[in-house]
Amino acid sequence: MTSSDEDKVSGRIHGEQPDPGAQDNMGMRLVHVVLIALMLSLASTVLTALTVIQFVIMLVNNRQPNARLSEFGTDLGIWIAKAARYQTAASEVKPWPWTDLD
Repeated sequence: MTSSDEDKVSGRIHGEQPDPGAQDNMGMRLVHVVLIALMLSLASTVLTALTVIQFVIMLVNNRQPNARLSEFGTDLGIWIAKAARYQTAASEVKPWPWTDLD
């Protein structure tokens, strides 16, 4: 990843975030945390499958990765980071599907 790409990814994770509005009560936060935990588990499975598929593509394609899979992996990683920030209360902004997937 080039320096420009790293800056872009960092901006998507730590940059300006949408206003989360009024804070949820702790009961609603618990519901969101549990739902996001389930979504994180699914994301981990998708990431594993994506890794295997990309590896096979690189084996067949002379070490050239599929650009669309690489970009999807980046987007998935950013979503995971945003979900983790909400889970650990480092951010009050809920990840997609509660906010736009940027």
